Amino acid sequence: MLEDCLESIVATGGARVYVVDNGTMAAARLDARAGLIDCELITTGHNRGFAGGMNVGIERALADGAETVVVLNDDVVVDPGWLDPLIAELAGDPSVGAVQPKLLVAGSDPPMVNSLGVLLGADGAGRDIGHGQPDTGRDEPVTIALFTGGAVAFRSAFLRDVGLFDERFFLYYEDVDLGLRGAERGWTYRCAPASRVHHRGSATASRRPDRVAYLRERNRLWILVRHRPLADAGRGFWLSIRRLRHPPRTVHLRALIAGAAAIPRLTIARVRARHISG
Repeated sequence: MLEDCLESIVATGGARVYVVDNGTMAAARLDARAGLIDCELITTGHNRGFAGGMNVGIERALADGAETVVVLNDDVVVDPGWLDPLIAELAGDPSVGAVQPKLLVAGSDPPMVNSLGVLLGADGAGRDIGHGQPDTGRDEPVTIALFTGGAVAFRSAFLRDVGLFDERFFLYYEDVDLGLRGAERGWTYRCAPASRVHHRGSATASRRPDRVAYLRERNRLWILVRHRPLADAGRGFWLSIRRLRHPPRTVHLRALIAGAAAIPRLTIARVRARHISG
């Protein structure tokens, strides 16, 4: 998957490519193909999670003077011309901090949508817009509330103003948190459907279902406490309590405890953010 991803990016040209080996032995695989894939390899030495791994790459790109930084999962393949619509949207309005492409389900025939942006429910759960629906072929750019971290282009000024992914999330909802933090500071987001990216999805995370369930539940609660109204947070925690009736009960309980333990920290962060933005 990694080779497919890189070869599709390099074939389109127009971008400097960084690969973050986040403790997955990517270095050895890429060394074996030296000269075939034009990229810069950065090795973290251990698994820092999606948030930490992406931050390493973003920091390197910013240090190299990038005005636009695109984050891509390793299980995506881009279509030719995918980059130009993203750059065009960032160039059109200085308040736009991030632009995501149209994500399609890889291999689907007819093409099915994976994501046209993200909506956040009252329970704190993020849902991909258009997920599982047929691709209509419409390519008009639209404003979206939130973006998916699977494929998104950031304005460097946005990253320097808002900060990077919160590495405490490790995996899941770090993109939602970043988007909400940016919205608090007045940034907006767009989807450019003329940019097409094919996403396989959960190719690695599916191997550890209990870990995935824990992180999704804990991080959903963190989003509620940090960003949503008190009534939504209450409903969200009540949902977690009800989930204790169903397996994996131990996983749900650990996630609920971790979510509640973070309430003081997240409440302080919420108050500080409102004070700064106000």
